[in-house]
Parts: sequence; C-alpha cells; structure tokens
Amino acid sequence: MGDRAMNREPERRPDAVLIAGPTASGKSALALELAERLRGAVINVDSMQVYRDLRIITARPAPEEEARVPHRLYGHVDAAENYSVGRWLRDAREVLSEIRRSGLLPILVGGTGLYFKALTTGLAAIPPIDADIRAQLRARLDGEGVEALHMQLQQCDPDSAARVMPRDRSRILRALEVVQATGRTISDWHREGLPPLIAPERAIKVFLTPARDELTRRIERRFDLMLEAGAVEEVKALAARNLPDHLPAMKAHGVPWLCKYLRGAISLEEAAAGGKMDTRRYAKRQVTWFRNQMPDWLWVKPEEGLVAILTAMPVEGAARPPI
Repeated sequence: MGDRAMNREPERRPDAVLIAGPTASGKSALALELAERLRGAVINVDSMQVYRDLRIITARPAPEEEARVPHRLYGHVDAAENYSVGRWLRDAREVLSEIRRSGLLPILVGGTGLYFKALTTGLAAIPPIDADIRAQLRARLDGEGVEALHMQLQQCDPDSAARVMPRDRSRILRALEVVQATGRTISDWHREGLPPLIAPERAIKVFLTPARDELTRRIERRFDLMLEAGAVEEVKALAARNLPDHLPAMKAHGVPWLCKYLRGAISLEEAAAGGKMDTRRYAKRQVTWFRNQMPDWLWVKPEEGLVAILTAMPVEGAARPPI
C-alpha cells in the first residue's frame, strides 16, 4: 500500500466514519490513526467512557492520545448523573456542528449500540422524567423484584413488555417511568421522535470483529493492564462518594467486583476474574446486538479496519489501497 494512497486528503468526504465493535477490539486505536491521517476528530459513542470518574476502568483514551487529535464527549459527565441516550444525542448534535464548522471529519467510535442506532435512525423525543417517579419505581424494584415490574409493564405497555427480557431491569424501569410520567408508551413517543444526526448512506460504517480466542485474550490482558494502571485506586475514590448502586457508572464492568474487593468480601484475584467474566459476556452481547440491529455495517478484522475504511473513502486521483 503506497503512502500517497494512505495519506492523500480526500477531495470529497462522507459525512462521518462510524467505528463500532466489542470491547477491547481496538476501536480507539483505529479511530486515532484514522483521525491523524484524514484530519478528523474522534467522538465517543461509549456509554461508560462519558464519566469523568472512570478513565482507567473504562479504558478511555490516555491524555497523550487525546492531545494528538480532538476528542469529544469523553469524561464530561459526573458519575452521580444518570446519563441517557437522549442526552448523548443532544450532546452529539452540538459536537458534530462544532466539528463540521472546523472542517474536520467526524469519526464516531464506541461499543454502545443504542447510541449508534439513535445517531443514524433518530430517537423518541421523550420529556425529562420526574425524579420522584424514578425513585418510586426503583424502590419498588428493590422491594418487589424485577418480575413484579415486568408484570405491570405487560398490563400498561404490552408492546414494550414483549420486546424486553423479563429480567432486564434498566429497560423495564425505563418503559414504566415513561408511561407513568407521560401517560404514553415509548412506542407512542418513537413515532414523534428526534431525527437522526447522520444519514446512514452518507457514512462509512465498520464493525471490528476479532476472532473469539483473540478477543478473550485482549479482554483479559486489558483488565490486567487496568489494574496495573491504578483501577483499584480509581474505583476506591468512586466508592468513597457513596453513590447509589443503580447509577450507570456504578455498574461499569469491573466496578462492582472491585467494590467487593475493597469491602474485603473477595480477593483481588477473584475481583479480576469476575470483571473479566462480565466483560467477556458483554462483548458477546455486543456482537449479537449489532448483527441483529445493524446488518448493513461492514464487518472486518481489527487489523483490516484501516484499509477497509480508506478503501471506502472516495479519493479522486489516487489508487485505492488493496484489502
């Protein structure tokens, strides 16, 4: 592959490059290299990397990496907040406008499928939910269990109840709080939703797919590196804030297990094994979700991602690099 083909500035560009994949598949490194080659800016599409309290345990780009090209929507939310896909979409709208005005190519990277789906298909314009309603439902969840809430959802919003798993606490709570707060179901709101920010046909969309054994190796090695880099101290500082366990930041992979270790309930080795196990299971769910929900994406091996994206770029006057 020639350097001219790899570094040539495209004379016309897609609206954005979207890079997804399971956790630890090499997405951030690919986005950084691409941004440097194509004068781009990296935008976070990971629901855990938004939290400023969790740089290490969520594998956010290092400060020196963020200094090489513009990075947006990383670490801008406090762990005490219940950040949502709707808030991310509003934040992303502002960031995309800023990046486009500067003439940079938006490169959106992460593993949160719902964020990518909202980005390319839009989202229901559901109004903010009253904090008292949310607190009441969470108290019922703790007292009665998720099965009782799912039975209630079957009565007031059977469509949503049929779509979610009976023990999917987050989605059951979300569907119930929308009905209670607005008197309408999520499906009703979706019909009047916010428009997509990026037209799918105007974007290059790739999903990185390491081999299963390789992905397992990457996940376990990365967790070990997190521990070496100070993940225990980071989680200790988070735990000292005594935040409610139901907040998203408190459920980031590795956080519950390291909290157990810090309380003396398990050993560090057991905490590491539990964190790795949860991460492996999550990676499997990510692959399944994208396969079912985003079938038009290009699936490539991590080592082929850069060439695949550059090949898809419309570059006039230069030979496209072979894959």
